Amino acid sequence: MGILFLLLILEKEEKVENRILEGIFERQRKNRLIKEIFRKTIHICSSFVPFFLKIAYWPIIGLLIFAVLFYSVCEFLHCKGYTIPVISKITEVASRKRDENRFVLGPVTLVIGILITALTLPLDFAKVGIFALSFGDGFASLVGKAIGKRMIPGTHGKTIEGSLACFIAVFISTLCCSKNVFLSLIIAFCAMMIEVLPLKDFDNVLIPVAIGWIYRFLVLVFS
Repeated sequence: MGILFLLLILEKEEKVENRILEGIFERQRKNRLIKEIFRKTIHICSSFVPFFLKIAYWPIIGLLIFAVLFYSVCEFLHCKGYTIPVISKITEVASRKRDENRFVLGPVTLVIGILITALTLPLDFAKVGIFALSFGDGFASLVGKAIGKRMIPGTHGKTIEGSLACFIAVFISTLCCSKNVFLSLIIAFCAMMIEVLPLKDFDNVLIPVAIGWIYRFLVLVFS
């Protein structure tokens, strides 16, 4: 009788421990999702850059260069232990676990990708690449973190659901620019294949540049 009573107590304690662990994991998942929403909101807001470039091209290019230099200096100082008002807090909120106590590279590669795309392509082609970065990469990460279940092997945690979200987002954004379903499907497929590569923050550079140039090439071929 005593052994049975002891087993019942141990079973109850195990259930309580499992519930506590489940609660901890759920809170961690929610915290990661909140961070990702904050990060990708910044990402998606970069879709306004082509609009501003059309209004004042060189002033916006100058502001982007200033922004990436200013951020880099602030982040370097932050890594050395200095707290920079506002900038350090934003970085802390937006940084992922892999970025803790390190230089957070994402904002730098984001701006560099936009700059290279804008400087090397006419705006009509550049905006397709920038939209692919803003919407494709942005929604891929959000959907993958929120509802992604089926992992893609060799991609460091990327999901089928996230890749499909990337495809749909890029297809819609490209279709709005090109009014061509066939071109939009090709661009969406290319963006999805690039986004799924395990490039960490460097997909911020590759996606807009590659997609912008692929779009330009396809327009020349099919025009």
